[in-house]
Amino acid sequence: MNTMPKRFSTHAKMSREDILTHMKEHDVRFLRLQFMDITGINKNIEVPHSQFEKALNGEVMFDGSSIEGFTRIEESDMLLKPDFGTYRVDPWDSYGVHEASHGQVASIICDVYGTDEKPFEGCPRGILRKVIAEAAELGYEMMAGPEAEFFLFMRDEDGGATTNTHDSAGYFDLAPLDLGEECRREIVIALEKQGFEIEAAHHEVAPGQHEIDFKYGGALETADRLSTFRFIVRRVARDMGLHATFMPKPIFGQNGSGMHVHMSLFENGENIFYEEGAADGGISDRMRHYVGGLLKHARALVAITNPTVNSYKRLVPGYEAPTHLAWSMRNRSPLIRVPDRRGISTRCELRMPDPSCNPYLAFAAMLAAGLDGVRNQIDPPNPVTGNVYRMSERERTRNKIKSLPGNLGEALVAFEKSSVLKEALGTHASQQFLTAKHAEWREYIAAVHPWELDRYLTSM
Repeated sequence: MNTMPKRFSTHAKMSREDILTHMKEHDVRFLRLQFMDITGINKNIEVPHSQFEKALNGEVMFDGSSIEGFTRIEESDMLLKPDFGTYRVDPWDSYGVHEASHGQVASIICDVYGTDEKPFEGCPRGILRKVIAEAAELGYEMMAGPEAEFFLFMRDEDGGATTNTHDSAGYFDLAPLDLGEECRREIVIALEKQGFEIEAAHHEVAPGQHEIDFKYGGALETADRLSTFRFIVRRVARDMGLHATFMPKPIFGQNGSGMHVHMSLFENGENIFYEEGAADGGISDRMRHYVGGLLKHARALVAITNPTVNSYKRLVPGYEAPTHLAWSMRNRSPLIRVPDRRGISTRCELRMPDPSCNPYLAFAAMLAAGLDGVRNQIDPPNPVTGNVYRMSERERTRNKIKSLPGNLGEALVAFEKSSVLKEALGTHASQQFLTAKHAEWREYIAAVHPWELDRYLTSM
């Protein structure tokens, strides 16, 4: 009899006692306590079976001063409080990586607390929880569905990552052009064993670029899944001799990797973005206002959804990534698109985010921007019907279409001016994020890059 669904407990809500019993029955020898720093990097502390009870009691302590954006050294002790609903057993044996001799490894996602047993204000997951709670006070629940793209590259003889792709395929191509097909399948198998409902997996536009889509869900659940998704993609690729990267623009002249996010608001189980008989094919006023909020705050929001220097190498005209603040029905050139589906599937698609972002902060900021639009009934401009990419500067001015910041420095300045987004993230996280990202920007603009040497070294 197939016992895999029971073994991995992918859907059932488990109590502390259930998890302890499950780990004993299935020879789990190590438990990974997973959390995320302010820049979106997964972190973990792994404990052996002798510490399982202590870990599930939320008593495992770590040095927060060593984590980007957390605390100062004089107040460094922090606690990891596990969310029992995120408990999973690693699926690596699904593609031949045998770890049975050492027992199984499980993981659980944690919230960060201070030693005073209070939630840490700089915990990205806690920040998203806070904004979700604010939405719940208004009666709303955010549903999100991301489309995270990534590249698969070859490794060199020493195992180091390269930017050499191992295929020449394009959008929706098949093998043998698409040599990443086998790796994608193994990733899907691993994700399904973690409880993901995979909707599609395919080759993307650029050589070596791929996309795997999973079913939408609540904002916190989806952010957790994105965290796990990135870990699994990298791990499977590594074990197959490849390197997976979520870097937005690793290859000049090719399309970059985005993470389009589909969003809707539910109230009492109903999608409030849809209103039968409303204008524009059933789009409700609250959806229009949500879109208005996203557009109003987009120039500041992009600092969170596109948080690296490299992010803005993708956000340039000519490569399908949106650069102009407009919305449309069907048309894929503006920042926000409204797909054709109506009823429970009515949603808006924010097309600028990329997969380098911290998913917890990104969802928190998106939700805060949209809720500001709903609260204050911010009307968006009329949806555009033409191709924004092909509009002249005069046409965009006439249609009052502004542009996203051109680089990380400009985006950070816009974020600093946004009281709505800074309030959503909180004072601590906002300051720590800005400090880290300003330092990153200063380092970049001070560095001498190969392009400059190629252009000027012998000509001047």
